[in-house]
Parts: sequence; structure tokens; C-alpha cells
Amino acid sequence: MAINYFLLLQSGSAIFSFLPIALMIGVFYFLIIRPQQKQRADLQVMVEALKSGDKVVTSGGLIGVIKQVNKNSFILQSADKAMIEVTRAAVAGRYDGGEEK
Repeated sequence: MAINYFLLLQSGSAIFSFLPIALMIGVFYFLIIRPQQKQRADLQVMVEALKSGDKVVTSGGLIGVIKQVNKNSFILQSADKAMIEVTRAAVAGRYDGGEEK
């Protein structure tokens, strides 16, 4: 009835060798992936709430006032009164005089 403890330790070491990898995946999820998903969801809610007259900045750095809201795009008026159509995905946020929100 002798139990070979060495064999028990070897089978348990496989579990312990994957533990650091599982911990790293957990840390990456809570520190990187989850905050990015929340930020993306907040941006999507903000873009859905935009209306005519809001001042926005695009991901390319263009600042304009929304003149028309379409299903998949916005018509922006830039500072030189040019009308530009941009997709909803191009909007990076609201613009309030140099401070992006």
C-alpha cells in the first residue's frame, strides 16, 4: 500500500505550471480588455445621443458642428463653412473649446 508521492507531485505540478499563465490572463482582462470595452460602449452611447448643433471632433482631428444627422453618418460644418460628411465611427467625442469630452 505504498503511495508514490513523487507521482502525485508530478501530476500536481502541471496544474501549478498553468496557474501563472491563468493569473496573467486575468490581469490582462481586468486591466486592459475590460476598460477598453467600457470606453467603447460609452463612446457608442455618446455618438447615439449626438444631435444637430453639437460640436464634435473626429478621429482625424477635424472639428465641426453637426448640421444633419443621418442613419450612418453626420454632416459637419467646419470653421470655413465647408460641409463634410463623416461616418459615425469617425467621431471621437464632443468638443468644448480645446477640451475633449
